[in-house]
Amino acid sequence: MCDPPLRVDEIRNAMLGRLIGREIHLLEMTRSTNDAILDCITKGTAAGIVVFAETQTSGRGQRGNVWESAARKGLWFSVLLRPQIPLTDSIQLTSWAAACICQTLLQFGIEAIVKAPNDILVGDRKIAGVLTEMRAQPRAPHIAIVGIGVNVNHSPPDFSAAIRDQATSLAIVRDCEIDRTAVAISLLRGLDDAYRRYA
Repeated sequence: MCDPPLRVDEIRNAMLGRLIGREIHLLEMTRSTNDAILDCITKGTAAGIVVFAETQTSGRGQRGNVWESAARKGLWFSVLLRPQIPLTDSIQLTSWAAACICQTLLQFGIEAIVKAPNDILVGDRKIAGVLTEMRAQPRAPHIAIVGIGVNVNHSPPDFSAAIRDQATSLAIVRDCEIDRTAVAISLLRGLDDAYRRYA
């Protein structure tokens, strides 16, 4: 049985009138969602665009690590922002996103903690991560791209042998399949609600 795709129209409707999610794109495959945003923005591109991918071929983690992105198993997405903070303060955005992920997981009955700066753990296993990249823009406000990965419907064989003992997913913790679209909507709403201090 094939894993169902994200219901992108439902996500768009849920985010109407909000900053984050004002424009939502879904790619079946990309190198990384951070790269996908970088490839298409101009100095006039408005903040709040979100790009999801069903899989990434070169997903990135902190310090050049690879982020595994099993097709249609998790949430792999990036958000374009123009925060009113210095370029050197990207850790603020990483902490903001990580806290929002923990709050969202709690809504689905999962208690998680942040392992600074960018890992979200359940017990001693990683369930999500954040990668924030800030770029100066000539004659325009600088940008931040916040990439988020959440393991949702993975079973142990969906992880490579290299990380199987260190990773987990919502489905593993809850012992049932999880609606990825519902998680996406809850997370985007939480991010938008908590972002106002940086806008």
